[in-house]
Amino acid sequence: MADSRDMKTVPSPIGESVPRIDALEKVTGEALFTDDLQFGPGLLYGRVVRSPHPHALIKRVDVSKALALPGVRAVVTGEECEEHIGLYLKDRYIFCRDRVRFVGDPVVGVVATTDAIAEEACRLVEVDYEVLEPVVNPLRGMDPDAPLLHPDLGTYGVVDFIDPKPGTNVANHFKVRKGDVESAWKECEVIVEREFQVPHVQHVPIEPHVAVAQFKRVGKITIWSSSQSPFAQRNLIAEALGISQSDIRVIAPYVGGGFGSKAGVSVEGTAVVMARAVPGQPVKVRLTREEEFFCAFVRQGLIAKTKVGAKANGEILAMKTNYYWDAGAYTEYGVNITRASGYSSTGPYRIPNVETDSYCVYTNHPVGGPMRGFGMPEIHWGIEQIMDIVADELGMDKVEFRLKNCLRSGDANVTGMIMHPIGLTECIEKVKQAIDWGIQETPSAAHKLRGKGLAIAWKAPAMPPNAGSSAWLRLNEDATVSLGVGGQELGQGTFTVMAQMAAAALGVPFEWMRISAPVDTKYSPYEWQTVASRLTWSMGNAVVAAAKDARRQILEVAAAHWDEDLEHLDIRDGQVISYRTEEVMPLEKMVVYGLPMPDDQGWRGGPIIGHGNFMPSYVTSLSNETGQGKRAVVHYTTGCQAVDLEVDTQTGQITILRVASAFDVGKAINPDQVRVQMEGGIVQGISTALFESLQYKDGVPHASNFTDYRIATSEDMPGEIISIIVEVPQDDGPWGARGVGEHPMIPTAPAIANAVYDAVGIRIFEMPLTAEKVFLAIQDQGAKS
Repeated sequence: MADSRDMKTVPSPIGESVPRIDALEKVTGEALFTDDLQFGPGLLYGRVVRSPHPHALIKRVDVSKALALPGVRAVVTGEECEEHIGLYLKDRYIFCRDRVRFVGDPVVGVVATTDAIAEEACRLVEVDYEVLEPVVNPLRGMDPDAPLLHPDLGTYGVVDFIDPKPGTNVANHFKVRKGDVESAWKECEVIVEREFQVPHVQHVPIEPHVAVAQFKRVGKITIWSSSQSPFAQRNLIAEALGISQSDIRVIAPYVGGGFGSKAGVSVEGTAVVMARAVPGQPVKVRLTREEEFFCAFVRQGLIAKTKVGAKANGEILAMKTNYYWDAGAYTEYGVNITRASGYSSTGPYRIPNVETDSYCVYTNHPVGGPMRGFGMPEIHWGIEQIMDIVADELGMDKVEFRLKNCLRSGDANVTGMIMHPIGLTECIEKVKQAIDWGIQETPSAAHKLRGKGLAIAWKAPAMPPNAGSSAWLRLNEDATVSLGVGGQELGQGTFTVMAQMAAAALGVPFEWMRISAPVDTKYSPYEWQTVASRLTWSMGNAVVAAAKDARRQILEVAAAHWDEDLEHLDIRDGQVISYRTEEVMPLEKMVVYGLPMPDDQGWRGGPIIGHGNFMPSYVTSLSNETGQGKRAVVHYTTGCQAVDLEVDTQTGQITILRVASAFDVGKAINPDQVRVQMEGGIVQGISTALFESLQYKDGVPHASNFTDYRIATSEDMPGEIISIIVEVPQDDGPWGARGVGEHPMIPTAPAIANAVYDAVGIRIFEMPLTAEKVFLAIQDQGAKS
């Protein structure tokens, strides 16, 4: 990575792969990490007593022995937590009050002078439970006679686009009814019906969840948190504790890996409640690696039952799908994943007759939450395999089948929304060419078979219709520019892209930009959350608006000073220029001190600060009964991925040789970062496709370390990744841009599954495709010759 002192001026940084600014010390002036020393000798440590049972009633809690241990400063229980908390559905307490619903549910918090003392005190807490039958499968959770996990579901606070079913274990039910599915089956030449399963997986960020909270004696709270959602955290905790949002300050330094797991509220709530018990002193709560596996959000499990019918000419006529989401004990984000999967349930296909029922089902598993792709990798696992099977039944080439049926600009999608301009067909064609589709490659050994598979994908930002962004931009005396944003840097490079956009819109060199970090809800402008692959588009629009506001102010001052019309002026490379007189004025000093009026008759101008905000105004509601509406989402990012692999028939080992990936990003603000996002998504997709699965026995997790839970390493990477950028501009995106952070993970697993079938003739419908599973399938079914 280039050092900032070696950088050259970039006159027009949009579309250029400029250096990442989170690697440049001078840009933020902030250390990447903080340590305990910054909080001084008064820092206390919090640990949590967690439920050992998947489902039980709390009968008695005795903390007397823990309180008597020297070094223990406070112990808190559910008695301190009267209100529920939750983003879309308020269905949990910060500390359990009467019932535990998964192994790891927080029951008691202990605050002590050292982490070791806090851990010892936790072992002294006595909790008596009445163990109840757990629900360990979403299909069981749907049974009328299943244990009811949330008897008070009907009393929970809920947003208007989520539809919980009181008296059941269904936290949300989303329906699509389009056309006449039952009649359409009669016109189909081929009908294929299959069931697909996706297990829970863990995000496993290298940096664990950690938060420090301080409850000041004047009633104000400060939280330092590794967070994707500082403003959402502030709001949710304020509502749960019954205090003003203005009395909570969340400071969020760079995040050491998130992938969705650090959105919403997790350890932050427990830290705040514990800090409230010791006013004035900060309390640090950090999940151990073991706790990370089952106490933080997991990706929801899924059982998908799908039926697809097509005419003899290859046209898809009908699709029926039931999704049963294993949402876990609480549904902080799970209810919206259920909704997003419903309105995306056809994949990027043009299908006139659709019936979808997507159920978010409570179980006694860890809490299901957002993970890269937000439900889309899970549903595409089934969609893209069943489309391959339909194509096989019809005797059609898989690429041609997709080109015939995929959505194009102007088509009506599953919810009736008319598709904006997209480049999906271009993505398919480019991937087809890059992977040498149709050419049979030679395996590397006699006991290995080689195959190619392909999958297409789509994803919209799954968010409320009014999720907003804001930004401010302040020019300094030397014309460097401080940019304030509320979106978080997770390693995805958003600070770099925001600086590029601001520099281009304002008219200054990129290296003049300074991001005001860390994100701090007391000073940073509002941002809904760093989720949904929306920052380049949404926060980017706010940044551009702030830059244009500052630019307008500067040009108005210059126009008055030169007695010029605004349309004759511009800002280029940090200077105001006149196209009429060819005069040039540097921005230094004038953007703070202004400019003198003639004959020493005063000054005009003053400190320049630009403000901008953005919120989509056009997303409409969907019918509760049909899922139809004018515009369900802001936009979709679409793409295609193909895999070339080998399968060792003696071991079942899958080796990924090549991956070709093409996505329509609207406009690549920073092409190198787009390619890196593609590579990262592919790698994470390979990991979940081949290795990852959280294992439970009767609701008790059995994988809580990297020995039992394998993730992909450098040894598992493809020999070649071909990243292809397609650019069909988004009408409301800055320079036409839209997000691509999550999308490359979505088609990876089904493309691998399709390639395995092409190689050995075997279909496996349950992730992951472990070597053992593939080997046993080969032994049972035999590999094709």
